[in-house]
Amino acid sequence: MELNEITQKIIGCAIQVHKSLGPGLLESAYEECLSYELIKNGLNIKRQQPTPVVYKEIKLECGYRIDILMENSVVVELKVVDEFNPVHEAQILTYMKFSNKSLGLLINFNVTILRNGIRRYKI
Repeated sequence: MELNEITQKIIGCAIQVHKSLGPGLLESAYEECLSYELIKNGLNIKRQQPTPVVYKEIKLECGYRIDILMENSVVVELKVVDEFNPVHEAQILTYMKFSNKSLGLLINFNVTILRNGIRRYKI
């Protein structure tokens, strides 16, 4: 499956979850429901995927975790915030870098219309 097709399916599933639940829940609830929808749609996911920090020759197991790793190729970071800020972008870009993935989606469920809460990143 190509990356654009994967991201379309992720966004479709996220919209379905958001239409059903609306804004206002905890991030963990959206993660659980989105994971259910993704698996139901035949996608391979890993939840809370450990992501070590690599500094020079050492690997630091610091407890960083990707919310959802899709098809071993797309990083999905979920948020429930009033608005995105630069640290959210830095976080997903760092996760993409350390997991060696070129595509990521930052999804904020705390919005009225979900498409306003989705950012796509490519490195």
